[in-house]
Amino acid sequence: MRRFVSLIPITLLLLAGLSACGSKSSANQNKTLNVTLADEPATVDPNKDTDTNSASVIAQTMEGLYTYSKSNKIIPGVATKVVKPTNHGKTYTFTLKKTAKWANGQRVTAQDFVTSLRRMADPTTKAQYASVLSAFKNYNAVQHGKLAPSKLGITALSKTKLQIQLTKAVPYFNDLVASKYYPLNTAAVRKYGSKYGTNAARAMSNGPYKLVGWTGSNSTWRYVKNPHYWNAQNVKIHQIKVAVTKDSTTAANLFNAGKIQETTVSGEYVRANGNSKQLHTHLLGRMNLLYFNSKRQTTASENLRQAVSYAIDRNQLTNSVLKDGSKAALSAVPRGDQTNPQTGKDMASEVGNLLTYNVSTAKRYWQRYLKEAGKTKVTLSILTDDSDDDKKVGTYLQSVLEKNLPGLTITLTQIPHAQHVSRDFAGNFDINLIGWSTNWLDASDYLDLAAKGNSVNFTNWNDQTYNQILTSAENQSGQARYNGLVKADKYLMRVKGYVPLYQPSEAKLISKQVGGLTYSLLNDAQYQYAYWK
Repeated sequence: MRRFVSLIPITLLLLAGLSACGSKSSANQNKTLNVTLADEPATVDPNKDTDTNSASVIAQTMEGLYTYSKSNKIIPGVATKVVKPTNHGKTYTFTLKKTAKWANGQRVTAQDFVTSLRRMADPTTKAQYASVLSAFKNYNAVQHGKLAPSKLGITALSKTKLQIQLTKAVPYFNDLVASKYYPLNTAAVRKYGSKYGTNAARAMSNGPYKLVGWTGSNSTWRYVKNPHYWNAQNVKIHQIKVAVTKDSTTAANLFNAGKIQETTVSGEYVRANGNSKQLHTHLLGRMNLLYFNSKRQTTASENLRQAVSYAIDRNQLTNSVLKDGSKAALSAVPRGDQTNPQTGKDMASEVGNLLTYNVSTAKRYWQRYLKEAGKTKVTLSILTDDSDDDKKVGTYLQSVLEKNLPGLTITLTQIPHAQHVSRDFAGNFDINLIGWSTNWLDASDYLDLAAKGNSVNFTNWNDQTYNQILTSAENQSGQARYNGLVKADKYLMRVKGYVPLYQPSEAKLISKQVGGLTYSLLNDAQYQYAYWK
């Protein structure tokens, strides 16, 4: 047949080629991408999410004034450009795209951002992470009910003009704008009130995808392309099906059977399949750590915290238990989180290892703890998720703590993530294994976890010296601020306000048929950039 090609007119060949390409492209657009999530989201309300699973759903379906490019750089989202602040870094004035729309076709307005952030700051909303607004003018007074939410430092100057006023310059403010300050459809909030975000029907998307089929308790749902999204023409995959898959063996089997194209797998899979071209690993901007309940007499003890910390071999935990590229914690600050503005060196490496493994030291602290408690035997519970990795970490901790601290019995309470988060905020635990993921590269996010008044300081630990060191650091700038944060890190680790364990690595299986999925310390892959090869 090749002999006859030269007899076919060139224009017909071109048309045939274009037609074939178009058919393939159309077929690919309609092809569903199947992915997994480690656990169920607790909410899709951007004002109320505190867990990584909720944040994952929100990140795929919502867009703030800024967003992230395919290479994880901050770029304009709803805003027309990334702006420079005025008033010594305390005033930001944004212009919104006229083409930015909600999934129902309505314009995204400046008022939608005002509605969202005022609602978040309002104490009646009970937003557990409202502290991300702490630098806004009048935030503290609003949070404590001394001023109305309308006095928060955010104003709609017009439909497309938004102004935010801060009490101080915030070096990582652009990351907050991109990842935490989402708008809410004002009409939808008025309609659903406190039930906003409890399921897909009671939420409204303005991002590249709209959420479909999440009832608030089910384990499968879809992201469907939002035709009104301002950049919809560049969203290549029209539908994504998400299935909660807690067991990594099941996830790997589904992937190998071709039923899913992106999933997270465990250390065992990484070790057995480390040469696979479809396996990708990367460190996360996250720290997994132990909280001790300071409101319970049995756990409100520095001697206990010190004993537990010294009794854990973090390198053994990461290298022999997790086996997925996770790194032993050196201090409260993970690797890659912040650099010295003078030297460019990484803070975690510069501070060095403040979390050594020493069984004899652990036993000395343990004996002091038993003496102050007036006991020879103690039973404590460790609260964890029921995820594959948390179960393994919990079992490891139970083993080494009972071995190295004679007279200690550890019981494990392993529950679904949403229930775990509820118990976090209720303070219903002895020792609590949690993970904290940051939305910006700055040590203060991890150091604030031990600060007085922080809504996610589930320990209720309160150390006046530490609070003063941290407050002083955060009120400075440049090198002085960096040095103050280092001082806070060293003090926190000296008294073990909480006990960091490891910086997790994430191992992803990605089908060779799919492109455009990239990851960073801060961000998971954004499906709006995905495409079928």
